[in-house]
Amino acid sequence: MKLDPETDLILKRTLKAPRSILWECWTTPEHIKHFFVPRPHKVTACEIDLRVGGRFNTTFDVEGTEMANEGVFLEVVPQEKLVFTDAYTEGWKPAPDPFMTALLLLEDDDNGGTTYTAIARHRSTDARKTHEDMGFHDGWGTVSEQLDAYALDLLKSR
Repeated sequence: MKLDPETDLILKRTLKAPRSILWECWTTPEHIKHFFVPRPHKVTACEIDLRVGGRFNTTFDVEGTEMANEGVFLEVVPQEKLVFTDAYTEGWKPAPDPFMTALLLLEDDDNGGTTYTAIARHRSTDARKTHEDMGFHDGWGTVSEQLDAYALDLLKSR
């Protein structure tokens, strides 16, 4: 996949959890609430219809401000790739002010964990810069750490 440094941001990490549980976490509303935004912020609601064109809606509480995010899945490759965007809402209705398209890539690593890649694609250099200045690397890095810890705890509880 060719990345455009003018409009794309990338985060790559090696997580200890196996990709099957990471996939489950990313595709189950109850799990999303435990990792999808850096603490102390919270996901207060999540709706997932896991299919191309299906909804991926989340609501965040950020310092007392509610932020609703509506989007759709563009590509779903079980346990390998999840692509979603806020450029459309369910039914392919164009969003008035889209922010990004996210690509999540999961690959087995040699130690039983997962190579986790998150890519945020933006419509312009300015939009990418805004996301970077908002703290993309720190924020998505924190989310990956929270995801890994939550997934490992989930595995232990089974």
